Amino acid sequence: MALFKKRVKAQQVKSMDAFEEALASGKPVFVDFMKYNCGPCQVMDGIVNELADEFQDEAVVLKVNVEHVPDLFAMFKVKSTPTFILVTPTGKGVRQRFRHSGLVKKDQLVGQLQKAVQTV
Repeated sequence: MALFKKRVKAQQVKSMDAFEEALASGKPVFVDFMKYNCGPCQVMDGIVNELADEFQDEAVVLKVNVEHVPDLFAMFKVKSTPTFILVTPTGKGVRQRFRHSGLVKKDQLVGQLQKAVQTV
């Protein structure tokens, strides 16, 4: 019997294909646009991983580093890090449901994810 359960962490996206696979899941997709040398990004890192664990069956939680996938940053017109975007797949692409740049409280992110899960 294991004393500790392994926690699920946010998936690291290193290509546009990986992002498109997440959209193909049909679940809401929460994206953390970040950089490793960004102080606020490091503060939010633990919260984003908690969201990935709490919503592992209902949503996809991703981390995207600007150095790995600059095209994704351009696609969503991300100007600063951290920026959080919540999208849901539609028949015609994606619908952006939430966007916030900078530090944000976990309960606000949880509320947005819960709304997205209920409507999909």
